[in-house]
Amino acid sequence: MNEKLNLGIIYGGRSGEHEVSLMSARSVLSVIDREKFNVIEIGISRQGQWFLGENLWTMMQNERYDSLTPIIFPPIPQKAGVYTLEEGALTLFAALDVVFPVMHGTFSEDGTLQGLFEMADIAYVGAGVLGSAACMDKGLFKDVMIANQIPTLPYLVFNRTEIQSDLENCLDQAEGIAPYPLFTKPANLGSSVGISKCTSRSDLMEGLMQSALYDRRIVVEKGVNNAREIEISVLGNETPKASVPGEIIPKDIFYTYSEKYINDTAELLVPADLPADLVQELQALALTAYKATDCAGMGRVDFLIDRDNGDYYLNEINTIPGFTKISMYPKLWEASGLPYAELIEALIKLALARKSQRDETTREFRS
Repeated sequence: MNEKLNLGIIYGGRSGEHEVSLMSARSVLSVIDREKFNVIEIGISRQGQWFLGENLWTMMQNERYDSLTPIIFPPIPQKAGVYTLEEGALTLFAALDVVFPVMHGTFSEDGTLQGLFEMADIAYVGAGVLGSAACMDKGLFKDVMIANQIPTLPYLVFNRTEIQSDLENCLDQAEGIAPYPLFTKPANLGSSVGISKCTSRSDLMEGLMQSALYDRRIVVEKGVNNAREIEISVLGNETPKASVPGEIIPKDIFYTYSEKYINDTAELLVPADLPADLVQELQALALTAYKATDCAGMGRVDFLIDRDNGDYYLNEINTIPGFTKISMYPKLWEASGLPYAELIEALIKLALARKSQRDETTREFRS
């Protein structure tokens, strides 16, 4: 990266995690080395409109779009960038060499945005279409873990239509997973949005309906009464590395959205107090899961450990984890010897390396 690169930082998005994206983006923007990168900020509104403009982050935070410039990101290979559309004509507003989607949730972390980047033939930070989609859907992800002999909690997946048409049957099936507590979750969302801890049938009914607001696929899984929440950060493409583990000690009934982003009451222990052999086991499982889902760039791998019997379960991989300076992903790498600003540059280099790998693929066949 000897030449100064045009780096697009994309944030916001049509997702329940819009605010989380803004928080992460503010931290990333505060440390980007402007001597190495021409930074082009790109904001996506809650309605899915793309914008550039002065004081973009503040305008996005206040949802004031009148003074911003509407743009589009068309999939034009060899001419990747953001364009304006005037009188039916596309005009290149800013060319881009690489993009960093500091975004979370639907239309951001689920493979849809990554598909757009692939069609535009541009380098981008993070997992590709396959890895993003597989890790985003909690039900599908668990299927992949089971196929790779990685321990995961018992679960069932329901769709919204099932819940709407035969709620009692869904409740009966869900109660067959395990004794209470049970957790209900939107399959394709993060940051604990729409998640409920259920300790009774009435809780379960409310939890299913709450999760169904945010996704058409809903996961119900066994809860762990006395759980330790352990997280490991992974960095890399074909040869990824795992960080030291960290532990989250929530003060709420579980690690809720409010605790993560509003109240800031949870305690973060870095590194986690775990036996050395268990650390190695969890790191190995994290890397196995990362490779099995074809992740790239980064991923935060979350585990649950049952304090009562020592059993552990791989819960999920976040392919674009929270990226504020106090988020667990960068904190774990800082504890492992890689500071926040250097981590961001490492991710950009990995994005360019992944693009080089894609460029080796032949796209034509002629007999």
